[in-house]
Amino acid sequence: MSSQNHTVVMEFILLGLTDDPVLEKLLFVVFLVIYLITLAGNLCMIVLIRTNSHLQTPMYFFLSHLSFVDICYSSNVTPNMLYNFLSDQKIISYAGCFTQCLLFIALVITELYILASMALDRYVAIYSPLHYSTRMSKNICVSLVTVPYTFGFLNGLSQTLLTFHLSFCGSLEINHFYCADPPLLLLACSDTYVKKMVLFVVAGFTLLSSLFIILLSYIFIIAAILRIHSAEGRYKAFSTCGSHLTTVTIFYGTLFCMYLRPPSEKSVEESKTVAVFYTFLSPMLNPLIYSLRSKDVIQAIQQIKGNLFHKIAV
Repeated sequence: MSSQNHTVVMEFILLGLTDDPVLEKLLFVVFLVIYLITLAGNLCMIVLIRTNSHLQTPMYFFLSHLSFVDICYSSNVTPNMLYNFLSDQKIISYAGCFTQCLLFIALVITELYILASMALDRYVAIYSPLHYSTRMSKNICVSLVTVPYTFGFLNGLSQTLLTFHLSFCGSLEINHFYCADPPLLLLACSDTYVKKMVLFVVAGFTLLSSLFIILLSYIFIIAAILRIHSAEGRYKAFSTCGSHLTTVTIFYGTLFCMYLRPPSEKSVEESKTVAVFYTFLSPMLNPLIYSLRSKDVIQAIQQIKGNLFHKIAV
């Protein structure tokens, strides 16, 4: 019986989105602009919420954490990807790959359940407005973001440990622009059955359970809105949910395409395109979606503009 030699893996090679040098320079500019907009938009949203007294509500408390997760989420992938666009050697260290994989899974799961917490918040606000302040107290709000962070990190750690417990041999080229689970599994030369099953079960449970909370919340929200007699009242109640529904549709739609399929060369290749949407576009669009649809945010921005112009004039 011949034994297969296994070398200690020190680094991986990320193939990225393209190997065309000209296209890489163009993509560098595109993704740099997207990243800067993402940082500026989400940082501004956090500062605005923390400094404006009119935005000290549970809805904006959750939104500030969504913005924080989006900053971490985008920063986990983008800087290394931008560096690789300009580098001949698209290498990521073993430790760097482990960290990127862990943070990516942890932050995705955290965002899913923060979106679920935001749906619960909208349900309480519309279904029971008179008891909103007591039912969505500060302690409850803190719990509704602490649980997603904790659950996300523990899941990310366990999933990543399972992946990097595998033996890697032969080609160490990851067919992706970041260290993702599905393409990493294709490089393993040890049995991946347990890891694939755990990945499918955890991804399925996380997506379906968080989506179930959101859908159930909106069933009660729609029922409460239909009981409102005036058309203006119904429109006002439902308009507070529009931004959240838009974010949920973009994020969940792309994740279902990515993770609820068994890893294969074809699915991994297709997932790179899908991953662009939830890795770059979703974090960039979230603050724009909420700021453009929220009168409170628009008024807060106008107030800051007014204060700046007043100081300049003085």
